[in-house]
Amino acid sequence: MAEEVLTVFTTWPDLDTARTAARTLVEERLAACGNIVPGVESVYRWEGKVETGAEVLVVFKTVIGSYQMFETRLRALHPYQVPEVLALRVTNGLPAYLRWVEQNCG
Repeated sequence: MAEEVLTVFTTWPDLDTARTAARTLVEERLAACGNIVPGVESVYRWEGKVETGAEVLVVFKTVIGSYQMFETRLRALHPYQVPEVLALRVTNGLPAYLRWVEQNCG
């Protein structure tokens, strides 16, 4: 049976930090890829105040068997005290792409 694929959304403070993290996680085979989306504006509540900030979104593809190591490594690379890390299970997708994700993680 195929391993379950996850899509993980994370935000980063700047493009260089996002690029470095994406490259590291892919090189270490903890993610098959990371799509970097600059120019995200985030509105959020932090320490009792509503904040607005420019961020960079990275969408990673990984597998459930690599997730714990992926999250641990991501947190080590991330400068935020509480980084956004949202992992969503992929329920459908192009079978060849899902196999590619599996083959490039772990």
